[in-house]
Amino acid sequence: MQAKLKEYAKLIVEVGANVQKGQTLVIACPVECAPFGRMLAEAAYDAGTREVVMRWGDDQLSRMKGLRAEDSVFDNVPEWLKTFYYEYAGKKAALIAVAADDPENMKGVDPDRLQRYAKASGKALKEYSDMQMRGDFPWCVAAMPIPSWASKVFPGDDNAVEKLWDAIFASVRVDGSGGAVALWEEHLAAMDRRAQILNGHNFAKLVFKNSLGTDLTAELPEKHQWVGVGEMAGTGVRFVANMPSEEIFTLPKKTGVNGTLCSSIPLSLKGHLVKDIVFTVKDGKIVNATASEGLDILLKSLDLDEGARYFGEIALVPHKSPISDMGILFYNTLFDENASCHFAFGKAYPAFTDAKDITDEEKAARGANDSFTHVDFMVGTPDLSITGVTFDGKEVPVFVDGNWAF
Repeated sequence: MQAKLKEYAKLIVEVGANVQKGQTLVIACPVECAPFGRMLAEAAYDAGTREVVMRWGDDQLSRMKGLRAEDSVFDNVPEWLKTFYYEYAGKKAALIAVAADDPENMKGVDPDRLQRYAKASGKALKEYSDMQMRGDFPWCVAAMPIPSWASKVFPGDDNAVEKLWDAIFASVRVDGSGGAVALWEEHLAAMDRRAQILNGHNFAKLVFKNSLGTDLTAELPEKHQWVGVGEMAGTGVRFVANMPSEEIFTLPKKTGVNGTLCSSIPLSLKGHLVKDIVFTVKDGKIVNATASEGLDILLKSLDLDEGARYFGEIALVPHKSPISDMGILFYNTLFDENASCHFAFGKAYPAFTDAKDITDEEKAARGANDSFTHVDFMVGTPDLSITGVTFDGKEVPVFVDGNWAF
């Protein structure tokens, strides 16, 4: 176990955030994961980091705050927090976030409080969010299990935490042999090849259909780009934003999405579960939304701002993939989105071929959506078909029966 943990920490530091000598590293870590947080710090110092800055979080305190803090607290973001994020982003510090949350931690907390704080933090940290999404600095989100999350994934199992660790290790290609870094280099190269095929077709739109009821056409903007697992940071190094990661993604044209889109996996959203989402979309906007559970928190998220009801990402993940093959519902978007094709409502990643050379206004003119939020939700199924249509009208199968057609 110690060998696997050290290999995992090394992978996150050297491939995920790709920490360079002399670079500062910020780690956001739950207190329940403190031993692993320290292991990440040690791996970073081994890699030559200038300094590790640790920011601890606590699920229980977050819930306590949601339930008991004064109401006015949720309309403001303290200046020290803004200073923290902007100062380190300005220094091009690398960021590692350890994801270890109870998927229903905020159940029972007033959704209005959560929405108001999301709006306040979105406004206060908008520039920081823009910097992160365009890759000004390298960042990586990776996970470790905690009992409350593990018991949701493996209910009633005394070995739930151990089983979740096994699943996480398998998803990131860690077996304790020390070969994970090399395996990820192979994975990155394979995903690059797939992205190049998609970019070669230069599709004008994609058509999604399955037996759940999804029947949707999504136009793609001029000079869009399909991006594989690794991204290039403004610091000149390649990083992997999510571990695990099996997706190839781009952005849709803001006003070019029409039809019906159905979720295939429950979504963990602000500490609540949202199930059986059905979106009706017209000219890019979600004009109607239903869900069998968690509709109130979903609607709050969709009404966060004007851009929240438009889409910012399309990601392709084959049904036959390492995480999907486990047959586990993780109740965690980091994993579930890498077992399934997914969309995101809200802010778009600026996935353009010339993204570094154009202004935000030019990106918006091409169809990039802007919002304070970005929420991935899963739509992939074993029978999902995706057809690409080129600008000259040629139809090309992209997915057949839930998997790549090429």
